[in-house]
Amino acid sequence: MSEKFTKIAVFQYSSEAQIIKSRLEAEGVEVFLFDQFTVDTDPLVSNAIGGIKLKVWAEDEDRAKSILHSISDYSLDDRGQEIECPICGSPKVELLTTVRDFKSLFAFLFSFLTVSLPIHTKHQYRCETCKQIFDLE
Repeated sequence: MSEKFTKIAVFQYSSEAQIIKSRLEAEGVEVFLFDQFTVDTDPLVSNAIGGIKLKVWAEDEDRAKSILHSISDYSLDDRGQEIECPICGSPKVELLTTVRDFKSLFAFLFSFLTVSLPIHTKHQYRCETCKQIFDLE
């Protein structure tokens, strides 16, 4: 007996699942979220139940996976273009937020204690291909 649904992704939070669901539905793929309301009711059980499962009809699996893979998980600049590593040119770049110096630590603690937005944050990027850490200029 063949399965009617195929699981193509799992998410810890329903907001992530809703974004991907919307993208797939915009492309004409019917999407079903399993365990969404359980996780929304008590987010701490997400890991225990295996997260929110995003499933599609079995016949739409290949199309849904290709759409899912077309969505970039990597950093974009202010114009929406993928950031490339200055060393190797790879687009597989992730954003890092660091609190390394005293000024950053003080700003973080001040923001935390006063329940305000961070005043000073330093952003760095890390290339997944060559593991180089760099700043954007």
